[in-house]
Amino acid sequence: MRPILKAVENQRRLHQKLLQNPMRQPLAVRVVHATNGGLDINLMKKYFITGLLVLVPLVITAWVLRSLIGAMDQKLLLLPEAWHPQMLFGRNIPGMGAALTLLIVLTTGVIATNFFGRHLINLWEKLLQRVPVVKSVYSSVKQVSDTLFSDSGNAFRKAVLVQFPRQGAWTIAFVTGVPGGDVSTHLHSEDYVSIYVPTTPNPTGGYFLMLPKSEVIELDMSVDQALKYIISMGVVAPTETPPKILTQY
Repeated sequence: MRPILKAVENQRRLHQKLLQNPMRQPLAVRVVHATNGGLDINLMKKYFITGLLVLVPLVITAWVLRSLIGAMDQKLLLLPEAWHPQMLFGRNIPGMGAALTLLIVLTTGVIATNFFGRHLINLWEKLLQRVPVVKSVYSSVKQVSDTLFSDSGNAFRKAVLVQFPRQGAWTIAFVTGVPGGDVSTHLHSEDYVSIYVPTTPNPTGGYFLMLPKSEVIELDMSVDQALKYIISMGVVAPTETPPKILTQY
């Protein structure tokens, strides 16, 4: 009889300890308590948010990669039908269009870096310069792309801190150069700087501003860190370093 009473007493004490510390309970017991008694709603919320933090980046990354590869796969339509993977291998192969796009880009770069390739590209550009509508579009896009991707350019090489859209509200921007053209005749261009203020979370849209250099604070962070900070809406904060005033370009 005593062993039975002792076992019952031990079971009762264990039950009381579990009630006092729910985290020691098995997961199934905690889920049942949260569902039935509503005692562990905060715990269920914690599990749900943790699951979102794990799954959302994975799902979004997979969706972006799938969309990007799917868009690149459309390049296969430029090939003759006999060269399509479905005709050669009997089924579609995802990623073949992406590989073809990379191959085209690399081949164009190889051709453009040698003497004959540069000569050919110059002739092609001169031909495009004679087409009325194409001339304005091509020259504008080429000028922007040369500014952004050229190693000698200064666009998007520095992250700065400016007050936008009003005094007292600060945001991160990128230096794109200095005012030019007829604008420089109305402004002292040596005292102004051109900046691009990206939007969040999509930095491809934004605002172009010309501000005095005295109102622009240069940040000691890379462009990649600044972009991550903008896209994450301030969640992924870069390493804190003392800012400095933008004085020269």
